[in-house]
Amino acid sequence: MNRRVRLWLVVTGGVGLAALLVAACFDLPAFGGARHPYGARAVRASLARHTANVISSVNFDQRAYDTLGEMSILFAAVLGCVVLLRQARDEHRAKPESAEVDRLVRGYSLTVLPVAVVTGLYVIAHGQLSPGGGFQGGVVAATALHLLYLGADYRALERVRPVGRYEVGDALSASAYVVTGLAGVLAGTAFLANTLLPYGTFNTLSSGGTVPLLNAAIGMEVACAVVVLLARFLDQAVEIEEESGK
Repeated sequence: MNRRVRLWLVVTGGVGLAALLVAACFDLPAFGGARHPYGARAVRASLARHTANVISSVNFDQRAYDTLGEMSILFAAVLGCVVLLRQARDEHRAKPESAEVDRLVRGYSLTVLPVAVVTGLYVIAHGQLSPGGGFQGGVVAATALHLLYLGADYRALERVRPVGRYEVGDALSASAYVVTGLAGVLAGTAFLANTLLPYGTFNTLSSGGTVPLLNAAIGMEVACAVVVLLARFLDQAVEIEEESGK
């Protein structure tokens, strides 16, 4: 295929896509109007499946397949980071030295650390009930662990952050999301369809069918992914500091 043919294919596809976008825009509801068909249907579907948080219903029920794509992007980013920043055979990483930490910083960090971890887990667990969920709670829980880096030193952080286990946790969490979707297929429904479990009692932790399971899987995947990403970049920063100090 020569350059001219490729150019014509791009132009033809671009014109077709532009025509579809323009046609779709003409059928959009007016700004500020009372007609919001998608929003009304999303709320109705969320309440019908006993999910109090409509956003979680959209993410893990009505558009759970889209969320799978978002999770896959994060997983691929972590995988790429691990591969690119892995320790080569000719690299030798020395243990970082202990650093002096201000007493106020140490006290504040070590006091807030357990509160922040519990807050992150709470946000994950209540994602189907209140604002938040797996994405937000996972980031809070993962970054909370790194308060130990501020309150103590890098070696203390390494003791509570075995990177290999978090890498396994990342893979298992992503697999759990896919397995939950496949379980629905084996049960005779569609992939990731919220028909596998009872919907439970509205506004309780066990409500929402498979929404809490998928939300928890995303929360653990995001938490493990953020820990692994920060670990790889912090390891590189420690190596650079050691080399510059020689």
